[in-house]
Amino acid sequence: MSIYSKILVVADINHDEQPALARAVQLAAKSQSPSHITFFMSIYDFSYDMTSMLSIDERDAMRRGVIQQREQWMRSVAEPYIDSSIQFDVKVVWHNRPYEAIIAEVFSGQHDILIKGTHKHDVLESVIFTPTDWHLLRKCPTPVLLVKHSHWPENANIIASVHVGSEVDTHIQLNDIMVEQLLNLTQRLGASPYLVNAYPVTPANITIELPEFDPTTYTDAVRGHHLTSMKALRQKHGLDENQTIVQQGLPEDVIPEAAKTLDAAMVILGTTGRTGLSAVFIGNTAEQVIDKINCDVLALKPAGYISPLDPNIAS
Repeated sequence: MSIYSKILVVADINHDEQPALARAVQLAAKSQSPSHITFFMSIYDFSYDMTSMLSIDERDAMRRGVIQQREQWMRSVAEPYIDSSIQFDVKVVWHNRPYEAIIAEVFSGQHDILIKGTHKHDVLESVIFTPTDWHLLRKCPTPVLLVKHSHWPENANIIASVHVGSEVDTHIQLNDIMVEQLLNLTQRLGASPYLVNAYPVTPANITIELPEFDPTTYTDAVRGHHLTSMKALRQKHGLDENQTIVQQGLPEDVIPEAAKTLDAAMVILGTTGRTGLSAVFIGNTAEQVIDKINCDVLALKPAGYISPLDPNIAS
């Protein structure tokens, strides 16, 4: 189980307040081993590479000047968060694709977790662009923690969105990983753990195509299977029944509703497969869930996940 002692934090260039750094320091302070935080930024200005009147050396000097200015600003905004008990450094790189620069740093620095501030993406941006957040969720080899607020409430609740209905080994293993991280984080952050699972609604067209089909019996059987699977998972990890929610509906509805009901400070999602989306999600459901949840989101990969940006395979 990761103890998150080597933490990579992506700086928010648009604000002095740095919620991701605040959460990183909070995790580091609760660590039982020495922690190291790298405060990271990727910057790029097309005009610096297209100024034909300057020599290569002059362009390099200008880039170094911009990087140095950013480093100074990052140290300044980090000062309220960092104390002498935490190993801390700042790193700025020149790269035209932020998510590639971030993931490259994850590999080169051998970081345990990536923490980044996020916000609700507007409809236009979601339709036209694929935000850096989604690239990181799909391609980053480490856990990705997206932070929406710097404040962490007292006696917080943390939810793990498990997929207990599946019999696929990858999903079963991922459930265990999520619960282990849930218990680790609740202990470190002084929070309470909960497991949430959504099971599907009976398709309406089945009753039309199969007149003899009994939707009530089918729904009861599906619910029973999910309840039994949830019981096995919670008992395996020592959780009580009142710490679990099994609800009929779509994940993009059930998970945000559970997060609202429990006033959750964090939701843990499992991400798996070539698309990097959650095992229980199809298409852009993960994006919908994250945009509907007004709290931190931690995305975890299954054991053995290989990033398409892994330098060992990219070459």
